[in-house]
Amino acid sequence: MDVASLIKADIIRTPLRAQTRITAIRELVEVLGESGAVSDVDAAVELVWAREQERTTGIGEGLAVPHARVPGLKGLQVAIGRAATPIDFNAFDQKPVRLIVLVLSPPDRTADHIQVLGWLSRRLADRVTRLSVYDAQTPEAMADMLRGVCCEAE
Repeated sequence: MDVASLIKADIIRTPLRAQTRITAIRELVEVLGESGAVSDVDAAVELVWAREQERTTGIGEGLAVPHARVPGLKGLQVAIGRAATPIDFNAFDQKPVRLIVLVLSPPDRTADHIQVLGWLSRRLADRVTRLSVYDAQTPEAMADMLRGVCCEAE
């Protein structure tokens, strides 16, 4: 799977208007709804929120990766948002979140779902890369940074 092809400027919202976990998740699902990738925004939000309640997706260093398997999707979907003000995601390191990467996948695409989560974790584990993505001034710059990191690393 070419994960970098999922990263496009039109699925990036910067800054997010949201100020809480649930509103950030909703805003990103709505981005995918507006693009036609998600037909039932409310159902997708419920699934992501249920997953979030099981265990936080705030993985630390200002990053959260909320995710869920959503019936009816035609393929894997990603939406990215940078918070205008950091959001408390109950992250493991207790730091507020600056960047939220939403991952939705059809229930039968478990391997691809895991591959995308791993790709994101590897790309954003590097402090310099992570800070560059956090500081990107436009959705296009953020998408280019993420895709560029992908293509150089692989």
